Formats: sequence, structure tokens, C-alpha cells
Amino acid sequence: MKLAGSRVLLTGATGGIGRVLAGALAAREARLVLSGRRADVLEALGAELDAEVIAADLALGSEVERLAERAGQVDVLIANAALPASGHLLELSQAEIDVMLNVDLRAPIALVRALAPAMVARGHGHIVIISSLAGKAATPASSIYSAAKFGLRGFAHSARADLRAGGVGVSVVLPGFVRDAGMFADTGVQLPRGVGTSSPAQVAAAVVAAIEHNRAEVTVAPLTVRVGAGFAALAPSLAALGQQALGAGALAKRVSAAQTDKRPPAA
Repeated sequence: MKLAGSRVLLTGATGGIGRVLAGALAAREARLVLSGRRADVLEALGAELDAEVIAADLALGSEVERLAERAGQVDVLIANAALPASGHLLELSQAEIDVMLNVDLRAPIALVRALAPAMVARGHGHIVIISSLAGKAATPASSIYSAAKFGLRGFAHSARADLRAGGVGVSVVLPGFVRDAGMFADTGVQLPRGVGTSSPAQVAAAVVAAIEHNRAEVTVAPLTVRVGAGFAALAPSLAALGQQALGAGALAKRVSAAQTDKRPPAA
């Protein structure tokens, strides 16, 4: 698809990576519909990019439905909104888990289900699901986040098969550690030597490429990180032993601790 002139709904637009994504889409002359929870930040971004804005809390099913209705017929959906969803499984309440899964897994699926029929009826459209390398490789203190990201990756590939005949493409983008903006960058945690990062601009470029070239899956990470995630997907038990030897548990705990204050109240 060509982005110029296309109506694009971007969720999670008020986050660090979301704002970079919005800027990249605006540079491609897309007609933007931006969504996020923080209405004040959203309004300012909308004014800056001459975009329509719809504030919505995707933890609530009714808000997801309202967003889909207000967005109307969109040519492209980019499901980017997400919560950190980190923490030791036994330290999370079921109410916290429910909110995390509502935002990180249920909401993207519900938006696709709501918006795809009109795309199929018109015979064109594209959907981008932002997953993570946590959708290939699980780590300690991230069971719920990994559950959502594994789920999104599987959903995207199956939805791609379901919607292909209707002229609608589906892509999944899998960023690794992203510096300068986003959930990991906000923690301020230092990675071990040799574990590389990607920039928000690289994530945005991957999303644009996925849409314009109808790519099924795009990974955004340095080669060493991609290889590690691929190995973890093929041999999870061996990868877990390697993570333990490299101190991945301690790193995961530091990340989780830095994200504790971003856990949302139960809906």
C-alpha cells in the first residue's frame, strides 16, 4: 500500500515510540487518526501533525469499541499501544493481569476484528501489529508480557492468512531493546556488553516498510539479538540455561522494578 493519502489509525501515539511513528507516517503524507490515553499530550501531537485525535483507554472494552466506531473506515491500522506488563507472576494480582492483557492482547485483536470487514469490503487495507522479540523468546519476570507478545505474533500470522483473499495485508513487527524512547528506554537500565539496541526511527522505518511492501514479519534488532531470540524460539530449555548463566534474571528484575510504578490500576 501507499501511505500517501491513506487514512491511518495509530494507537499508543502518545508514547515515545508512538510519537516517532506518527512523525514518520506524517512525513509519508498519511491522513492520521491518533489515539492514546493522555488527552493533553494527544491534542498537542494532533495539532503538531494536523491529525485527528481520539482519546481512549484500551483497558476498557467499551473504549475499544468507541475508538473503532469513531475512527470509521481506515485504510491502515497500526496497533502499537501497550503496557509494560512486567513482574514476577506471583507478584501480580489477577486484576493487574487482566488489565495488562486487555491492553496488550485483547484490544489489538478487537480493533482488527472491528475494522477489517470494511477493509475487505473495499478490497484493500493493511494492519500492523507491534509485537516484540519477547514474542519469540521468554525471559524471567515477563510472563504476562510474553504471553501477550507471543499471542500477537500468532494472531498476526493467522489473520494474514484469513484476510489475504480480501486484499488486506497483515504484518507483525518485532522490536528488541529500543533506546532513547519507549518502555525499555524509560527504565534507564543498562544492558550487558554485547547486547545491542535499536532506535525508535528504525522501528518506524520497519513499520513503513511492512505496510509498503506487505511484509509478513519484520524484526528490528541487531544481529546478535536476533540470533539469540531465534535460538530461544528453537531451543527454549537451552536458551533458559544460557540466560541464567548470563544473569538475565537479574536484568529482568531491574527492568521490572523500574516499571512497577507504570502498572495501571485494575479496570
